[in-house]
Amino acid sequence: MLDEAAIENNIREFKEKIHRLAAGAGREVKIVAATKTQPKSLLDFIAGKSLLADVGENRVQEFVEKYDENSGLNYHIIGQLQSNKVKYVAGKVVLIHSLDRYSLADEIEKQYAKRGIISDCLIEVNMGSEISKGGVDPEELSAFVEGLRKYSHIRVKGLMSVMPNVETTILIGYYKKFASLFARLERERGGNVSPDICSCGMSNDYAPAIEYGGSNMVRPGRVLFGARNL
Repeated sequence: MLDEAAIENNIREFKEKIHRLAAGAGREVKIVAATKTQPKSLLDFIAGKSLLADVGENRVQEFVEKYDENSGLNYHIIGQLQSNKVKYVAGKVVLIHSLDRYSLADEIEKQYAKRGIISDCLIEVNMGSEISKGGVDPEELSAFVEGLRKYSHIRVKGLMSVMPNVETTILIGYYKKFASLFARLERERGGNVSPDICSCGMSNDYAPAIEYGGSNMVRPGRVLFGARNL
């Protein structure tokens, strides 16, 4: 991890870049800082300096260790979520980014119903059909959305994807398809489906994500904090 001065400078510079890209795209773009493997002290620093409002954790165990209800931060779960871990994040995160199967939906429904609250979720889409990644196949997205309509404690707020690591021309094609999937989801609005979040783009691909993918939420990590602490 970089020192605090370098991190603060990186965040300010990145926010300026996103502001320019967002202005060019004609939409606001929210930054959710990916803080996987970063220490809690980093989140305390971000909160104390009001540098960012939103942080995302990949692993529930790390989230539990870093969570502070009085921090003023908005916490997100941006990584794969095991069903048996939902109870640890219910009511504490503003958004689950990785809803991709009915067994997970069942547990989210169960845990949030217990608390009498609604879980805002993004459906993760596996654009490259990569075995190593979670996510719904693009061709199965509409059917999955229809299956989610029965859950009264889940609100589908949009889509998320982690794009394949491919050359730029191929990547742009994936982003254009992702944008079309989000546009289709918007047309399917109704009931517990109220999409307004198109989440794609990380440290290495946030620019094409905004330009071609319609992204209004990016998840940078390395560009802000330097290499991960392993």
